[in-house]
Amino acid sequence: MSASRSEITSALGPDGPGRDGPGARGPERDGPGPGSDLLAALLDGMDAALCAFDAEGVLTHWNREAERILGWSPAEAVGRPGFAGWAVRSADADEVQGRLMASMHAPGRQVHEFALLRKDGGRVLVRTQSAGVRGADGGPAGVYCAFSEVHAQIDLERSIALSEALFDDASWGVVLVDVDLRPTVVNRRAARMLDTGGRTASLGRPLGELIVQGVEELEGALHHVLAEGAPGAPAELWVTLRSGEQRRRCWRSGFLRLASPLAEEPVPLGAAWLFQDVTEDKLREQEADRLRFRYSQLHRAARAVAECEDPMEAATAQVDFALAGFADHALFDVAAGERLVRAAATPSGAPGPVARVAGAGIPVRYTPGHPALQALDRVGTVLVSASANARAETWAAERQWPRDAVHALCTVLRSRGRTLGVLTFVRAVNRPAFERPDAVYAENVAMRVAAALDLAGVSGERG
Repeated sequence: MSASRSEITSALGPDGPGRDGPGARGPERDGPGPGSDLLAALLDGMDAALCAFDAEGVLTHWNREAERILGWSPAEAVGRPGFAGWAVRSADADEVQGRLMASMHAPGRQVHEFALLRKDGGRVLVRTQSAGVRGADGGPAGVYCAFSEVHAQIDLERSIALSEALFDDASWGVVLVDVDLRPTVVNRRAARMLDTGGRTASLGRPLGELIVQGVEELEGALHHVLAEGAPGAPAELWVTLRSGEQRRRCWRSGFLRLASPLAEEPVPLGAAWLFQDVTEDKLREQEADRLRFRYSQLHRAARAVAECEDPMEAATAQVDFALAGFADHALFDVAAGERLVRAAATPSGAPGPVARVAGAGIPVRYTPGHPALQALDRVGTVLVSASANARAETWAAERQWPRDAVHALCTVLRSRGRTLGVLTFVRAVNRPAFERPDAVYAENVAMRVAAALDLAGVSGERG
C-alpha cells in the first residue's frame, strides 16, 4: 500500500490533473514514456481496488480491481465528479464524498465503510483507506482511496486472527517447517511439548536434535506432505525427546502443506505440523486392551484345563496360555523340602510350549539371594531386570535362566496355605520390564497353576 501511495503522489504532480471530462485522465493519458507505463502496470496489478481524486473531487485514476468490484471501466469512471449518480446512491453521495475528501486535510490514513453501487445496480459494502496527496508546494493536491469488499477484508482478518490464535493460545502444538524440515515457527504449546525452553530455541535445528526416537516416522510424514499433500486423517506418532524426561509420548498429529498464494502454480513453502499429546489416553486404551486379552486367555486356559486328565498337563497348559503376549519364557520350580526342583520350562533356545523337564528331581543351583528364593522368603512376587552395563548372557546364566533373559518376574505357587514352588516369567531385551499390573496377572496365573500342582500331589515347602 505504501508503494502504491508514493506512485500516486508523483502521478498527480504538483499542479494536479486537468478535468476535461470522462476518459481525459488516467494512467493512459499521463503522457508518453516508460514512467506512465510503469504507473499503469502498478495500478492494474494491485490486489486492492484503487481510485484517486484531484483537489476538486474529480476522479483521476481507476484500476482493474476497482472495475472488477463495481463493473465500471476506467474510461467510464475517470473524469467523473465524485461517485454521485453512478457509484453511490444520491442520498448517500454527499456524505461519502465529504468523508473521502476530508482525508485530504487529515493526517495519516482514514478508514471508512461505504455501500457503493455496481454497474448492474447491485450494492456492495466496501472498506476504504484514504489519504491526502500533497503537491510540490506542500499543499493539498488530491486524495487516493484503496478499497476492497468488506467480506474479503473480514476473511483476511479472520485468517490473520486464526494464525495469531494458533501461535499464542492453541491447545495443539503447532510447528511450521521449511522444505528442509527445519522448524521456522513454533507456538507456545509446541515449545513446551518439545521441551526446548522457548519458541525460538528450536528454530533452524534438525528435528533429529529434538527427537531421539520416532523422528524417522515424523520426517517421513512431512516428506509425504510436501510431495503429495496432507493425509486424510491424523496420525499417531510415538516419540522420545532428547531432552527432559526420557519416556515415550504419543502425539496425535495432523499435517498441512503450505503453498504460496502469490505463485501461478503451487510452490511449497514448507509444512505445518499440528499435534496433541494423547499419551495418557493411549496408555489407558492399551491397558484396557491388554486386560481384555489377558482375561480372555485365562478363560480359554480354564476351558482347556478342564479337559486335561493329568494335573501336570493342566499346569503347563495354564502357563502356555499365559505366555501369549506376556513373556518369552516361563519355568516353574516345585518345592522339595528347602530346595527347588525344576518341574517344567519352555525351550531355552527358541520359543515353544511349556514342557516337563527330563530327569526332573535334581535341585536347581540357585545362589543365595536369587529372585526365586526371595519370592519364597517373602511369599510374594519379585521383579528384576539386568542393569544397563551388565552383559545379558552372563546375567541370565548366573540365575539359571534362558540366555536372552533381561527381565524376570518370580511369584510363589500357593495352594491350601502351602507354598508349592515358584513360577518365573522371563522377557528378552525387545520387551519392556515387568511392572505391577504384570505382577497381578502373573499372581492370578500362579494361583491356577498351584491348584493343578496340588492335584498332582506336590507336597510343598511348608505345611
